[in-house]
Amino acid sequence: YRVDPSGRVDKVIGEDQVPDPNGLCFSPDFKRLYVASTGAGPGDTGPGGKGDVHVFDIDGSKASNGRQFADFMVDGVKCGPDGLRCDVNGNLWASSNAGRAVGYSGVTVWSPEGKLLGRIRLPEVCGNISFGGPKRNRLFMAASQSLYAVYVGTQGAGVA
Repeated sequence: YRVDPSGRVDKVIGEDQVPDPNGLCFSPDFKRLYVASTGAGPGDTGPGGKGDVHVFDIDGSKASNGRQFADFMVDGVKCGPDGLRCDVNGNLWASSNAGRAVGYSGVTVWSPEGKLLGRIRLPEVCGNISFGGPKRNRLFMAASQSLYAVYVGTQGAGVA
């Protein structure tokens, strides 16, 4: 949904385009919108999403050209995304829920072209992430029972 300056609310992307949408973020130049499609959650009556991320081109207030950005398979293990953030270089950082697949939960980092660049492994499922600190170079990771933080070699994209 988008709320315009007058207060009008418009549906921009429907669940028919991204099943069970959850995490979302804009690219640093605001020309792309990334949307995580999570699996069925508590109380859902439908099949749920496929645990992937979709990307849309943004032109003003319109989203178009929706497509799968990445399937979030790493070494044959589904690393379901949830929280999303971009860095200043346009790379997409995603929290990772790989369930009981040891070594695959945490954070995955993807290039703007959808190529896996790296991972931060955590001993538990990671649900959300955010860049913080005075230089926005500290990544905070909210996991199942813990909060983790690590300094990274980039900065989170600024928020308008």
